[in-house]
Amino acid sequence: MFLNNFNQLLATDMAAVDQVIRKRLHSEVLLVNQIGEYIVNSGGKRLRPALVVLSAHAFGYQGSHHHELAAVVEFIHTATLLHDDVVDESGLRRGKQTANALFGNAASVLVGDFLYSRAFQMMVEVGEMRVMQTLADATNVIAEGEVLQLLNCNDAGVDAENYMRVIHYKTAKLFEAAMRLGALLAHAPEAEEAAVAQYGMHLGTAFQLIDDVLDYSAEEAATGKHLGDDLAEGKPTLPLIYAMQHGSVEQATVVRTAIEQGDVSKFADVLKIIHDTGALDFTRLQAMREVELACAAIVDLADSRYKESLIGLAHFSASRDH
Repeated sequence: MFLNNFNQLLATDMAAVDQVIRKRLHSEVLLVNQIGEYIVNSGGKRLRPALVVLSAHAFGYQGSHHHELAAVVEFIHTATLLHDDVVDESGLRRGKQTANALFGNAASVLVGDFLYSRAFQMMVEVGEMRVMQTLADATNVIAEGEVLQLLNCNDAGVDAENYMRVIHYKTAKLFEAAMRLGALLAHAPEAEEAAVAQYGMHLGTAFQLIDDVLDYSAEEAATGKHLGDDLAEGKPTLPLIYAMQHGSVEQATVVRTAIEQGDVSKFADVLKIIHDTGALDFTRLQAMREVELACAAIVDLADSRYKESLIGLAHFSASRDH
């Protein structure tokens, strides 16, 4: 029900954003077009660009730059996915072959670079220094998050604090930037700009926490990725960290070894331990706390359909099953 209302509210705007994406994706280089079209048509949620639109409307913005910046945010996100899948050697995303599986690693990395550079061309055209600063900072922090995650791979000693730092850098930062962009376009007061940025950060954190839950609880058909991918990549996510901390010595050893070796053959054993220790319930609870913080951040925002939608989106992000 929420998703239907959400999509109806943003239908016109998101159609305009899609039009911008397709127009600005065009290149004289055929392979860029092929990979770009493949990625754009791969069924992404378009959540981050939707946040730019929601934020702009929540502050009464009347121009059209929010469509351009929504497309910029989607290009940056897509570039990170292209690079991510190469680093993780992923073969499946959203139920389809990844671009690197289909076109090769070199092409994926280079088209990711094209998307980054196209995004920067577009943000310069908006002509707002704060907009450029926000997106440049976000892109830099995301890159740091990618490197942090790489360093954490196969390290069973990563604690919850380090894991949360990766989430804040790698995922939540772009959510935060998307919300800030809408406020900047509307020249919102500084305190309100900071408030919606906080909302974005907490929403992005909740979203990633639930993604980490789904890697150990969902149906593959629902998530469109192989269950156990995180374990195969040796990623010490919160469910695994909690299971090691609260399981028996024997259980902790099984999980630790699986992380260190990226041993997906132990997935069934690890899954049982995660369920037995209540690790998924704990992670969902952490996500719900982030949702509460997100909603609290925008409590003083003027009432509107867009504010209601932001609050509904926060609750949906923590209760979703895909």
